[in-house]
Amino acid sequence: MSVPNTPVWTIPGGKVSGRGTPKVWQATGLPYASASRWGLPVPVPFSGRDFDAREPSPVCPQVSFPLIDEVLDDLEGRPRTDENCLNLSVTVPAGTSSDAALPVLVWIHGGSYVTGGGDLPIYDPTALVVEQRLIVVSINYRLGLFGYLRHGDAPGNLGLLDQRTALRWVHENIAVFGGDPQHVTVFGESAGGDSVAHLMIAEGTRGLFRRAIVMSAPLGLMSRRDRMYVAMARQVQDLAPDASVDEVLAATDRLQRMSLRYGLRAGMPFGPQYGIDPLPKERDVDDARRSAASIDLLIGHTDREAALFVPPRLGRLPLRPAVRERVVRRLTSRIYGTPARRFAQRHSAAGGHTGRYVLRSKPANGPLAGAHTTDLPLVFPGPAWDSIVRASGPAWHATSDEGRAMRTVLAEFARSGTLDERAHAPVFVHALRS
Repeated sequence: MSVPNTPVWTIPGGKVSGRGTPKVWQATGLPYASASRWGLPVPVPFSGRDFDAREPSPVCPQVSFPLIDEVLDDLEGRPRTDENCLNLSVTVPAGTSSDAALPVLVWIHGGSYVTGGGDLPIYDPTALVVEQRLIVVSINYRLGLFGYLRHGDAPGNLGLLDQRTALRWVHENIAVFGGDPQHVTVFGESAGGDSVAHLMIAEGTRGLFRRAIVMSAPLGLMSRRDRMYVAMARQVQDLAPDASVDEVLAATDRLQRMSLRYGLRAGMPFGPQYGIDPLPKERDVDDARRSAASIDLLIGHTDREAALFVPPRLGRLPLRPAVRERVVRRLTSRIYGTPARRFAQRHSAAGGHTGRYVLRSKPANGPLAGAHTTDLPLVFPGPAWDSIVRASGPAWHATSDEGRAMRTVLAEFARSGTLDERAHAPVFVHALRS
């Protein structure tokens, strides 16, 4: 049976026109909400109109990230930016019927809460969708000063509120595309993984997702940040609500530099703030996490995350390899490993179905082996990662077998909340436990 390359989905009072290949159908750039600058997200009705969903979602205006910029220029150009960026994209196996009831994975991109976008080519979900026969929803949300600092008229946590609104959209509408709203797993990497961890305890998210996958989240940076946030807010107290986009981005850059005085936390100075809707006060976080035990959790990281951030030289002085390796291992443990283990232990102690993993690196891939982001080409293989390997070395190279193993792990967990540790020994060091 042939499948159309311009799929159409019927919705109440309208239709959605997407784009297709022989492998997948996609509806891109669907608005899930609208918002004024520093305003709360207002859901956009998904009925009573037609949607042309054939263009990639615009991303939030953002500061530059040279490696990603280079890859985008090499492939298809940089994505369009727009403050009106509260859109999502849906990718399904080609030919999926509306009654297929497939499991749904909602992807939250990383980028230190200041950069990135759900439709970037480094997050091409085709292999995951086709191999594992499931649906991937990729979302955009507000970044940097547009979404993550309480100051002036900005209430703070807007990016997290955007994500919650997107999850409500998925719960209410994914059945149109053949998804099962009762089998939604939210997953993300880096700042996206941190977002997932916070959505688990956010007010108003109960029932929106059944499982959570927290990948390479720098949880060790996210506590006791109030002094830094207050200082950052003071620096932009005179920023006008109608400041130009360039002025807001320049302020974002200044705040990132200013935050360096706060040590490790400056590695990701923007992010969710406790005690501001929809999050509890920081002293109440442990109680909130215990109340999230009904959510199945899978959490993990690579074994040398910090290798991406520890340079081989300090100024003109080269770091001896053994010294650099000790620093890499210590920072990886402090920022990623120990917090992930404690997170999993707390979830399990509260009665939650919990699993933890560590992705082992290949020494042959050089000093960046197992570094932060080296898990991404396993999940989202494609030409973008080939470009990164050419530009930055073999650390981001993944074989087809390694990638399929990781995608199988994610899909098994999304479908049933279970894993076969023996089948994925190169990936996992700890199986799920209740």
